Amino acid sequence: MSTAERTKPTRANWVRRTLAGFLLIVVALIGGTAFRVWQVAREDVRDRADVIVVLGAAQYNGRPSEIFRARLEKAKALYDRGVAEVIVTAGGKKADDNYTEAHAGAQWLRKRGVPVSATLPVGEGSDTLRSLRAVAEQVQQRGWKTAVLVSDPWHSFRARVMADDLGLDAWTSPTHRGPIVQARETQARYIVRETGALLYYRLTRFPAEV
Repeated sequence: MSTAERTKPTRANWVRRTLAGFLLIVVALIGGTAFRVWQVAREDVRDRADVIVVLGAAQYNGRPSEIFRARLEKAKALYDRGVAEVIVTAGGKKADDNYTEAHAGAQWLRKRGVPVSATLPVGEGSDTLRSLRAVAEQVQQRGWKTAVLVSDPWHSFRARVMADDLGLDAWTSPTHRGPIVQARETQARYIVRETGALLYYRLTRFPAEV
């Protein structure tokens, strides 16, 4: 057998091992990220903070959707417990909307007894990253540094990663009510979705939402 013939299997084995190693890394990365999405979704940190930040969701002419309302209810419960003295509501609006998500959320809170002085609507951003960027700017301008993020469980880890990248010292207190957390099939779908969105953000530093 010639030298060339003896080296062919070695090269083929090297290629197979390289591909297997690469696939193992990819699987570990995806699996590890999915686990962290699931793990952070189960956390509910209520430590004292400068602000409570409610991430926006759909609103209909000033009326929060069921998903958004669940987040606002959780934020008000935290406020009532003294977790923070200010609730920041986040989220912009579509071109034909009369209200931003932020103002719809602030209005909902004020109608339920939260003082105007304790609400800060930040009505900018069409996705999580842009909304949090606008929130971070407003929060940091006022000398605040710490924030409790209120969103859906599966969205919490990605929101926290983005907030940390924007200079906020953030932790999460997700809602555990609403349509997103009612069915196991829905939960699984959102974990897959958030895993992909977070990996995309980490690779590109751009939001996955369009």
